[in-house]
Amino acid sequence: MAIMINGRDLTVEEVIRVCRQGEQVEITEEAQKAVKKARDYVDKKLEEGAVIYGLTTGFGKFSDTFVPHDETADLQRNLIISHTCAMGEPLPTKVVRAAMLLRCNALSRGNSGIRPSTLNTLLAMLNKGVHPQIPEKGSLGASGDLAPLSHIVLTMIGEGEAEYKGKVMPSKEAMAAAGIPVIQLAAKEGLALINGTQIMTAIGINALYDTMNLAKVADIATSMTAEALNGIKNAYDHKIQDVRGHQGQKDAAANLRQLLEGSDNAHETNPNKVQDPYSLRCVPQVHGASRDAIQYVYDAVSREINAVTDNPIIFPDEDQVISGGNFHGQPMALAFDFLKMAASEFANISERRSERLINPQLSEGLEPFLTKHGGVCSGFMIAQYAAASMVSENKIYAHPACVDSIPSSGNQEDHVSMGTTAARTAAMIVDNAQKVLGIELFAASQGIWLRGEKGLAPATQAAYDFIRKSVAPVDEDIVMHYELKKFDEMIKSNQIVEVVEAVAGSLK
Repeated sequence: MAIMINGRDLTVEEVIRVCRQGEQVEITEEAQKAVKKARDYVDKKLEEGAVIYGLTTGFGKFSDTFVPHDETADLQRNLIISHTCAMGEPLPTKVVRAAMLLRCNALSRGNSGIRPSTLNTLLAMLNKGVHPQIPEKGSLGASGDLAPLSHIVLTMIGEGEAEYKGKVMPSKEAMAAAGIPVIQLAAKEGLALINGTQIMTAIGINALYDTMNLAKVADIATSMTAEALNGIKNAYDHKIQDVRGHQGQKDAAANLRQLLEGSDNAHETNPNKVQDPYSLRCVPQVHGASRDAIQYVYDAVSREINAVTDNPIIFPDEDQVISGGNFHGQPMALAFDFLKMAASEFANISERRSERLINPQLSEGLEPFLTKHGGVCSGFMIAQYAAASMVSENKIYAHPACVDSIPSSGNQEDHVSMGTTAARTAAMIVDNAQKVLGIELFAASQGIWLRGEKGLAPATQAAYDFIRKSVAPVDEDIVMHYELKKFDEMIKSNQIVEVVEAVAGSLK
């Protein structure tokens, strides 16, 4: 069954299904009527000769320049042609699809004044897999994602390039192959299509979804390290979490108790040590704080994907066209900067656990650097280097983009959000964090092997057995890169979580 959109109740999970699994999308009948009503209102205002920003005026600093009715089509086309200034590598297909869906959803609310036929063209491109090539750089995140969104519209008018069935080709060819006629933009349409936050939100929603999964991976990796280092489970007791009260902390601790249930290696107490170091003992507090941040981002994104973010906004029932600033990306910029910090912390504390696994002074009697042949072999020494490198790189990316601003358009647009930069750097941090947690899983599984592969909890046993299907224990030095790539894929595909949840039940 197709996902139905109306601009009001699209969910994060539905966006992921469309952008990653290719699910079909339809606009509800009610929304189609709302779109037509708004367009009829725009046409009426044009006939009356009303002076309305973006309909009969120029854009930005040219907002005071009146454009005659017979030049409004040229105005919209020129808007798109002149704004296609994005640079860099093309955005991934999943991001392009998410952006197209989010733009369709926003337009279907009936406050943008686009023609139904134009909206249906964009929807057909999404459903038939015509994916415009959108360079990743060039948005200030205010006045919307003008430059990258223009590259979507470029394909709609038969210009630029698009990917269709795995091949990049001129847009006109891709549209013809998919059986979709190219369009000529009418008044207000160019502005309606590019004035919005859909690129930053599309990038960010994918990073958010991956971070939600990463939170579970982080708890699984912790439980495996606790098995290898004879961790103390008392720190995860629900009473400790309850007296502080943060929900993320409660959820992380509940996951750890669930994952370590039945372990003979991690105990409630340990006569040989009073307490674990922070990287094990404080995991509920650290992972939990990131979880609470993720929830904030989830709530903000859930609002944004159902928001009208172009300008001006049409209110047919009130007979008003209001010029405002819903295109400003600050709500998303703050959210994605917060996401950056949340994901960074999963990696920060994971790298410290990896260090404890390989360091003979900290590893509870494990062989130095997790090798039986120290000296001749280096074991996991440089795997920890790699983790440390990515953790340090994340500290640079985690600098908040939203506190920066630079004026544009002759100082008319004198405060911008940099929200797309926040989203892009969030995605980079999440990728690094996935790799750092993969290194911990690799090291923890090696530690478990060196301990004799005994006494694991059912959940950690499931994770360990899954790992061993593709990654053998490291007896002598090997090219680690190939094995590390396997762990990265386990995490990115979410397979490691699925395997564990099949045994232990759903994690929070």
